[in-house]
Amino acid sequence: MHGYQPGTVNPTTELVLSHKHPDDKPTVAQLIDQVRRLGIPFSSRHRIIDTAGNIHVVVVVGDRWTAGDGEVIGTTGFYVDVTEDFDADVRRSLDEVVATIAARRATINQAIGMLMLAHGVTAEKGFAMLAQRSQQTNVKLRELAAQFVKEAAAAPLQDTARIDEILATVHERLRR
Repeated sequence: MHGYQPGTVNPTTELVLSHKHPDDKPTVAQLIDQVRRLGIPFSSRHRIIDTAGNIHVVVVVGDRWTAGDGEVIGTTGFYVDVTEDFDADVRRSLDEVVATIAARRATINQAIGMLMLAHGVTAEKGFAMLAQRSQQTNVKLRELAAQFVKEAAAAPLQDTARIDEILATVHERLRR
C-alpha cells in the first residue's frame, strides 16, 4: 500500500509518518504517541501518500507492540485502503448537491425568462429584478422565483402590468 516490496524496508515510526498526508500527520503522530505511553488500542481514518505520490484514504486498526518483557516497543495492526469507497461517497454526495443546485437554478432561470419576455430585458436585468424583490421582501430567491413561476404561468406574458403585479405581491402569498 505504501509502495514498497515486502521485506525491503524496516517499518519504523519515522518511515510510517513520512507517508502520512501533511494535514493528517500531526494527528497520527499524537495517536501513535498515546498508544506508546498509555498502551491503548487505536483506530484512525487518514490519508497516506505512497512512493509514487498517490494518495490513499486508509482505515488503520492497531494496538501496542510489546517485547517479551512487556515493554512497549511500538505499534502493530493493519491498514484497509478505503479510497475507492471514499471517492465513490464523495462523488455521490457531490452529484446530489449539484443536482439540487441545478434544480433550484432551473426555477430561477424560468422566472428570469418570464421577466425577459414580459419586459424585453436581458437575463441579467431579469435576475436583478428577482434579486431586488427577494431582498426587499426578505424571501429566499428560489422560493420567490418558484411562486412567481407558478402564478405568472397562468397570466399572459404580454400583460406586463399583471406580471409586475404578481412580482410585486408574490411574497405575500408565500407567507400565508
